[in-house]
Amino acid sequence: MNGKKGSFEINIPELKKTKQTDNKCSNKSFSFKEWFHNVWEFCKADVNRVIFALKVGFAVLLVSLLILFRAPYDVFGTNIIWSILTVAIMFEYTVGATFNRGFNRAVGSLLAGVLAVVVAQVALCSGHHVVEPTIIGASIFLIGAVTSFMKLWPSLVPYEYGFRVILFTYCLIIVSGYRMGSPIKTAMDRLYSIAIGAFVTVLVNVLIFPIWAGEQLHNELVKNFNAVADALEECIRKYLEDDGSVHPEFISTVMDEFPDEPAYRRCQATLNSSSKLETLANSAKWEPPHGRFWHCSYPWSEYVKVGAVLRYCAYEVMALHGVLHSEIQAPYNLRIAFQSEILEACNDAAELVRTLGKDISNMIHTPKSTSLKKVHISTERLQRAIDLHSYLLTSSHDNFSNSTKPLTKLSHTLSSTLSDLSYNLSKGGSGNFESSTNPPPQDTTSVPTQAESYHEAMKKQQRRLHSWPSRDVEVFDMGGPEMDNLPRMRALESTATLSLATFTSLLIEFVARLDHLVDSVNELAEMAKFKHEGQGV
Repeated sequence: MNGKKGSFEINIPELKKTKQTDNKCSNKSFSFKEWFHNVWEFCKADVNRVIFALKVGFAVLLVSLLILFRAPYDVFGTNIIWSILTVAIMFEYTVGATFNRGFNRAVGSLLAGVLAVVVAQVALCSGHHVVEPTIIGASIFLIGAVTSFMKLWPSLVPYEYGFRVILFTYCLIIVSGYRMGSPIKTAMDRLYSIAIGAFVTVLVNVLIFPIWAGEQLHNELVKNFNAVADALEECIRKYLEDDGSVHPEFISTVMDEFPDEPAYRRCQATLNSSSKLETLANSAKWEPPHGRFWHCSYPWSEYVKVGAVLRYCAYEVMALHGVLHSEIQAPYNLRIAFQSEILEACNDAAELVRTLGKDISNMIHTPKSTSLKKVHISTERLQRAIDLHSYLLTSSHDNFSNSTKPLTKLSHTLSSTLSDLSYNLSKGGSGNFESSTNPPPQDTTSVPTQAESYHEAMKKQQRRLHSWPSRDVEVFDMGGPEMDNLPRMRALESTATLSLATFTSLLIEFVARLDHLVDSVNELAEMAKFKHEGQGV
């Protein structure tokens, strides 16, 4: 029945067709063309993925030449394999992450090599075939326990990889050196191989199409600003355009499946970007000055702080989307009454957020006092409109006595209409009561019929106003005079109208949080030495 709320549609042939389609999809064989299309779309979404893969392959090829050619293999022997392992372990997506991993790898390998040489020499000096393996075994147990404990220490968590390098490098060097009888030579050969692999990794990652973590962090933050602004405008637009004619059931909306709201998805990604921003910021700290980020000690941590403040604004946008898709909805005519004030506040706030993101993108510091004042003025205008017309939100209680007669008249009219319809249906007619020339006799004194008609009218009114409750309410099926149910009906209508107050209060709260967002962006601009307006980029 048109898919409206409160209606039911049962279409068995369509369900069978759906099942057959599902079976066909489940039995669908592998398609190389579809697979190639997915790979192509994945690569096109971020070209750096392809560049990273090619760079790793090239670096591994370079160190493999040391084994493929006879001369370097005769110098380093089988220990040159460690250079290949170093490239595979050290090579990260960004330059900063590679430097971070390389630092842990270098320090860990050096410490492990020194410890292995010292312990091996002490064990060999004992000169006893029982004491030597005992010392080596005890040292392996001690190093394994200490490194595993230290990498769990909160302040040492960023160096967790370094402790793992110490553990497996120490074990491999001391065990192989003990069997070969030359721990010093074994340790030196492996350290040389690790150094060669690290050098090749850094050289390829920095010189061939470098992927800077700082640039990634910068672009990610700008993208989050635009996502929040787009999601805010999208939510307000849909809230004011939705007249309640077609509204999905709540069971389908709680799954966050809104294909017609792309900005909503991007705003969700903004809320989940905390760990990504922190990871990029930690990697960017290891990178040398480059590109636009030319000075040392660049404040990468400030990007994380700005992202945190932006997420607090995004929480309000998600709350607005929650009201948009909630079961309790204000009538359409009530939402339209405040349309101009809501749109003005929304547009000004979204424009300010976009301007902040644009300034960060261009690394320009512009004063935002004028734009912020404009947003405050439009928000105050919305607040005054809500205050002046607050009676619209509580009129169902204030005018209860005055509205009794119109509702009673409406119930009698609808009672007559439903009686005509049931008479035509009982006579085998088409159900079009407007074309009936001989209406059935009406019993206006029948209280149950009037009450039932009133109940049906109120249910239809709830569906038409896109309000709550969405299903038939048992409280209206109790029978009795219609006036007994009016207080309950008024309470439900009041709850629905208060939904508009909730929506506007969330919008006002979003504007209030923009003050903190502007302050955080200004602090970032000062610490990062953004150029002031008029100086050029």
